[in-house]
Amino acid sequence: MSDPVARLNAALEGRYAIERELGEGGMATVYLADDIKHERKVALKVLKPELAAIVGAERFLAEIKTTANLTHPHILPLHDSGEADSYVFYVMPYVEGETLRDRINREKQLPVDEAVRIATGVANALDHAHRHGVIHRDIKPANILLQDGEPVVADFGIALAVGAAGGTRLTETGLSLGTPHYMSPEQATGDQTVGPAADTYALGSVLYEMLVGEPPYPGTTAQAVLGKIIAGKRVSATEQRPSIPANVDAAVRKALERLPADRFASAQDFAKALGDEHFRYGELATAGASAAVGLWNRLTMAFAALAAVTTLGFGWSLLRPDTPPPVVRFELNVPDDLELYGGSTFHWSTSLTISPDGSRVVFVGRSAGGRHQLWLRPLDQLIAVPISGTENGRDQRFSPDGESIAFTGGGSLRTVSLSGARPRLTVVSDEVTSLGLAWGQDGMLYFIKPDGAMWRVSENGGEPEPVPGFEEEEVSVLWPDALPNGKGVLFTRDIGTPAQDEIAVVSLETGQITTLVQGAMARYARSGHVVYTLGDGALFAAPFDMDRLEVTGPSRTLLEGIQVTTQSASYFELSETGVLVYRPQYGFGGAVPTWLDRDGSEEVVDLTLAGAFRAPRVSPDGRKLALENTPEAGAESQVWIYDLDQETFSPLTFEGSNTTPFWSPDGSEVGFLSDRDGGRAVYSRAWDRSGEARLLRAGSGVTIYGPRWTPNAQWLVYEAHEAGSANGDLFYAAPHPDSAAVLILDTPFHESYPSVSPDGHWLAYQSNESGRAEVYVRPFPGSGAVSPVSVDGGSQPIWAHNGGEIVYQSLDNSWVVATVRTDPAFAVESRAPFGALTEVRMGGSTRNFDISPDGQRLLGLVEEVVGPAVRDVVILNFFEVLEERVGN
Repeated sequence: MSDPVARLNAALEGRYAIERELGEGGMATVYLADDIKHERKVALKVLKPELAAIVGAERFLAEIKTTANLTHPHILPLHDSGEADSYVFYVMPYVEGETLRDRINREKQLPVDEAVRIATGVANALDHAHRHGVIHRDIKPANILLQDGEPVVADFGIALAVGAAGGTRLTETGLSLGTPHYMSPEQATGDQTVGPAADTYALGSVLYEMLVGEPPYPGTTAQAVLGKIIAGKRVSATEQRPSIPANVDAAVRKALERLPADRFASAQDFAKALGDEHFRYGELATAGASAAVGLWNRLTMAFAALAAVTTLGFGWSLLRPDTPPPVVRFELNVPDDLELYGGSTFHWSTSLTISPDGSRVVFVGRSAGGRHQLWLRPLDQLIAVPISGTENGRDQRFSPDGESIAFTGGGSLRTVSLSGARPRLTVVSDEVTSLGLAWGQDGMLYFIKPDGAMWRVSENGGEPEPVPGFEEEEVSVLWPDALPNGKGVLFTRDIGTPAQDEIAVVSLETGQITTLVQGAMARYARSGHVVYTLGDGALFAAPFDMDRLEVTGPSRTLLEGIQVTTQSASYFELSETGVLVYRPQYGFGGAVPTWLDRDGSEEVVDLTLAGAFRAPRVSPDGRKLALENTPEAGAESQVWIYDLDQETFSPLTFEGSNTTPFWSPDGSEVGFLSDRDGGRAVYSRAWDRSGEARLLRAGSGVTIYGPRWTPNAQWLVYEAHEAGSANGDLFYAAPHPDSAAVLILDTPFHESYPSVSPDGHWLAYQSNESGRAEVYVRPFPGSGAVSPVSVDGGSQPIWAHNGGEIVYQSLDNSWVVATVRTDPAFAVESRAPFGALTEVRMGGSTRNFDISPDGQRLLGLVEEVVGPAVRDVVILNFFEVLEERVGN
């Protein structure tokens, strides 16, 4: 039963009968219902499910009891509350009439005496509640009902109950309870211990709107509104409506003071001032003298942001206000059960971005038990929500209008609308890396192909084309960022490591590529700067002329400690309005080899060797591991042997960079890829170093990946890329340098990760022929029918030693075991998870897991985060930092 009304009626049978939905607010959905026992109409309000999940039904219902004893003619009483079929509800009288919101919308400005009468009634209700220890926290026109012209305040104490019941979890979502236009500065800055003065401030805002026709601090976004509340100048209702009496204007100004101590001592004092024609409060011209030091010390959480700078033709300095707004920093936390992704899990990609207006953040995350996908977090909302259709997405970027998201994943480039205004679209179905994406003002999407070149394609699809300057230029590109004037694209020139990489710009008119500075990743700031990171995580900026495509002054340091990965992916983004979001550096204890049993249990292999590990391989007897080890960033990798019985390490290779180990079928040798002769060749050596390394396969103009012996040791199977080719093909050859290579598959698609069955007759491999990575099986070495193994995506297959199972990695980072038969023909009989869903280091062209000889355990590299949980940081009004430290 999916209809909420039907479910509620079934759950509340005999108590309430719901007639229809009346409306929906920020915390609850309101229904008109019949109170069956008392034969009366009531307003039954159901707490939003996502809010109820965070708050907890039992605690909310316990807290709301404190409001049930409020009795006042201007307070709408609480009739009932409870929980039914997972719904948390509370019941109030149904008031026939309209809300103050309805009346303001209809009349815009109310007569002065009428506005003062309504505000006085609400102030008296607030004073009664405050004297009983109850603070409303969400006074707004929509919560003020007009019954026969008299104001009645609804939802008294509901926001307080939510806040008290939610406790730390609610605080960690970043929510400040209240409605932006009427929220006090202390609420806007995340202060969870607000007092009665917050209600007085909200009522002052409501009265101002009744008199003037709009709130005192209007804005098109919540961020703009709250930014004005915190940093804006004082307002006077008489400036908009001179007929307002001086005492009313003075009372409103005092109620709207930024510091609680400067407001009325009580709501009753506010009401008295409204009725005292002699009341005066200061002079507007000197209102700015009030100190606010205490407030700014609390600016650690906020929903304030810079009002949008929307005119591209004017520089930031021309639009800058006379009084610079404050620079506000706060953590953008998410609920405990939502895991942020980044670091080495996606060390080939970025995982967060911010909308052009700075109001929304999209990041890669995974809920408990789910798969990773894109999540949307409006800065003024309670929780993040998953974006449908973005499973396995990464490198996300907003469209220039902020209404759509483009992202990569599985070799494809896709777009999805956030409002449903345009259909989901696969723009490019293959040949797209997760090495960066940009969405230009010209409607073009800029992406990186596997050969390292930058290409572009219309946001509506079509035939991709190389960006001018990359038709023949051999430049390896990362992390593009299209300039808003359409004249160029910033990018990272991939030199080798984040410490060596350079920031460059390509002219879209001439194709000329110009190196700007040394750096890891860059973004253009509308303030007229190029902002970029270094490999150590420091954020820099330099003045930049985007018409001449050149840096015009020295760089200056802005802040330290941004997460930068091995592929120069830097976790920061900057909105057009000057909102910076970044992920602080967080330590990884390294990718730890971990045994995963089929029952979900885990056992860590306690290694003592320093550095980063990749490509663990279990020996045929199960007693040793061969692993690739990189002692430090930028150092050459070597192959090591770890004895599981003796718990000892010994190096196998010394010369050049040596990677991707694999065992011979009898366990006597370990093969590996090496660049010792200047190319990328396949070597092998006895695991105990009893002989010298021998050449098995030379590169011969191709780049080799993922070599493996066939079970009978007769052949090597491997993936190879010809120079300039984005797609890999599968080959087999005898394991000596002079043997001829035989092409296994001749297709226009990208095949990789070959694995031959124990009987030597079948080949499992990965291909993108369907538009995404899937696992297939075909006869080996001859031709024959191709059979799909995975469904809904799969990669990196490996045959279990029993020959009846194929283990592969799904797109959500879990492992799947497919039970197969090969006689009389190949067929998949079942698929089941192998162990638990685990965050594992993804390895580009390297498979980072292996199977034990008995097939009962899987060895994977599991990342261990060191230190506090990952928490993104938002800095509002960041252009002020740029102006102060860099200038123009």
